[in-house]
Amino acid sequence: MSSDIRLGDYRPRSMLKVPETHVGRARFPVVDFHTHLTWTFDSPPGQVELLTTPAELYPVMERCNIRTMVNLTAGYGSSLDQSIAAFADGGNGFVSFTEPMWREIEGPDYPKQQADAIERAHAAGARGLKILKVLGLTLRDAGGRIGIDDPRFDPMWEAAGALGMPVTIHSSDPEAFFKPVDVFNERVEELNTHPDWCFCSADFPASRELHEARNRVVARHPRTKFVCAHVACAEDLAYVSECLAKYPNMYVDISARLGELGRQPRSARRFFENHQDRILFGTDAIPGGALNIPAQLLGDELYSLYFRFLETADEYFDYAPAAAPAQGRWRIYGVDLPHAILKKVYAGNAVELLGLSG
Repeated sequence: MSSDIRLGDYRPRSMLKVPETHVGRARFPVVDFHTHLTWTFDSPPGQVELLTTPAELYPVMERCNIRTMVNLTAGYGSSLDQSIAAFADGGNGFVSFTEPMWREIEGPDYPKQQADAIERAHAAGARGLKILKVLGLTLRDAGGRIGIDDPRFDPMWEAAGALGMPVTIHSSDPEAFFKPVDVFNERVEELNTHPDWCFCSADFPASRELHEARNRVVARHPRTKFVCAHVACAEDLAYVSECLAKYPNMYVDISARLGELGRQPRSARRFFENHQDRILFGTDAIPGGALNIPAQLLGDELYSLYFRFLETADEYFDYAPAAAPAQGRWRIYGVDLPHAILKKVYAGNAVELLGLSG
């Protein structure tokens, strides 16, 4: 018998005999608050990349009980117009968020221009604003790295709040991305696959520094609702709970963090119970993106895992639809939420935040 097995080839099969529940359809209607149906960040100005179409998504939504999908990356200007037009269904099936005009940031009139752009986006049909993690990590101007709490963005945050547009903000990343890629790093396989996701160098701020800069923005703009993507800091629910208690205009979504929430099920359930009015369902679904999931498989392969985590007490199951776990070599446990909390997380909180009908 040889024990010389490459970690990349290792596919252990659990010997546990535990219940396995397939939940292909959510118990209650769902608003997926975190999807990427279009992409504009790397596209030429005025152009948008359509990652899927309503025709592809309608069967998924019907099968899985998804009432609304929020497309966070719809761009701005003509790109936003194209994105909204591509997913216009005459109802609330699709909601689009606008994005900042990063290319114009060094202009002398940028603060006002950006605030005006938010008003134009709202008039065009955008329901919110999305901030990618480039802000705070990689966005730079002649003066160096641009902080999340840079005062040039204050008019933008205020404009969003005045118009009732929630801001979904992705600040920082998993804690392991800020640690050396060594034998102690639990995400070493993921970081070897995506070396550009490693922020362990003097070129980047510490993870907590990014969170605190975001918190200063949330504190400065109390009438603006901020939705912190990916549970804000899913590895430290105590810290996130402190932030939610301190900032009443702060919310979180659970997108792409089943692997973190599901391996601390007791803490996660308490988190849902304590903050049930401030937690939003989301998947970070990118058709053909990092998980390379065709749109028609999103329900069967992705949504069902989220539903299983939230609705059942199942033990020790995969958190992602992949042959090998993408984030780390562990499995998760369901939190079996009460129906009242489930309704809020699935859709109730998002419907209120977005002002959706029904």
